[in-house]
Amino acid sequence: MRVLLLGGTADARALAELLQGEGIDFLSTLAGRVARPRLPVGEVRIGGFGGVPGLQEFLAEEGIDAVVDATHPFAAGMSRNAVEACAAAQVPLLRLERPGWGAAPGADAWHWVEDHDEAATVAAGLGSRPFLTVGRQSLDRFTGPLATAYALVRVVDAPDVELPDTWTLLPSRGPYTLDSERALLRDHGADVLVTKDSGGTWTWPKMAAADELGVPIVVVRRASASADVSSVAEPGEVLPWLNQFSQLSRLAGGQ
Repeated sequence: MRVLLLGGTADARALAELLQGEGIDFLSTLAGRVARPRLPVGEVRIGGFGGVPGLQEFLAEEGIDAVVDATHPFAAGMSRNAVEACAAAQVPLLRLERPGWGAAPGADAWHWVEDHDEAATVAAGLGSRPFLTVGRQSLDRFTGPLATAYALVRVVDAPDVELPDTWTLLPSRGPYTLDSERALLRDHGADVLVTKDSGGTWTWPKMAAADELGVPIVVVRRASASADVSSVAEPGEVLPWLNQFSQLSRLAGGQ
């Protein structure tokens, strides 16, 4: 069977290594939104598909038998397209998504919000020296409410939006340590941390450091997962799912 792996995350890279180790034919794709992405092992395609019709056509052209959506928890557009395209093409789809931080120690005391606009408003009411770790594509939602704040903005690539003069841009890529995050919060004098419920361990130290220092945390919730798509939390859980469809395919072919 041939598998399309929608990637761009550490979990996707881990899964690519597992698939390669099992001798499974797969193709990883990246959206191309990061200038210097960490590439997974194996064959890689970079760039969009052109919406649902483009993805559906790609599945047919490449002879894809199954799709694993291991994109970022906040890449909602790509995930929606995958659901629609796979349903139309009758290609099995599995979602690989790491758990969020909702059950983490201290999570009940965080300021949970539904979107970036609400996050900006809440952050503006909590402090004047925010530490923003929401990604470059959402920064335009914060420039108005936090225009006079002394924000520290950490991103992988420079944003396209013009930032207020009082903001400091910090190009950086994880993973991070608790010691470095604690020092960063102190050096900046951060009085509020704004982030997304990305989950995982790579960026968890900022959460732990903020809790330790008594810095309030504003967290943007994830969008609800599609009820029509099966989901697993670990890369190793993908292999049994693929084996299931591989066996069905052999039975259908009379092998």
